[in-house]
Amino acid sequence: MKLLLRWVASALALLLVAYLLTGIEIASWQTAFIAALVLGLVNATIGTVVKFITTPIRWLTLGLFSLVINAVLFALTAYLVDGFDAQGAVTILLGSLLYGLAAAVIGAVIGANKKK
Repeated sequence: MKLLLRWVASALALLLVAYLLTGIEIASWQTAFIAALVLGLVNATIGTVVKFITTPIRWLTLGLFSLVINAVLFALTAYLVDGFDAQGAVTILLGSLLYGLAAAVIGAVIGANKKK
């Protein structure tokens, strides 16, 4: 059940990011759910490997390089999912940051992050 709530929170966060930023477009709510699923899978697989490999760089930058990694994974998701477009490096960086914050807040509101 928690997994479904997190998926909904992620999709809603993507829709919010697309509404707030002009360089990010999502064709429909179905596309938002697909993009949320792909983004979760990309973060769980490729993201884990990349973050492990870049651990020394993240230590040197005090974790700020994680923002760049998340932006690249966000852009990769936009490339993989039809109907989800992200244009411009700054927009992608802001979109990935805003997505992370929005998903956390929406997840907390709908109860996806509760420990049982």
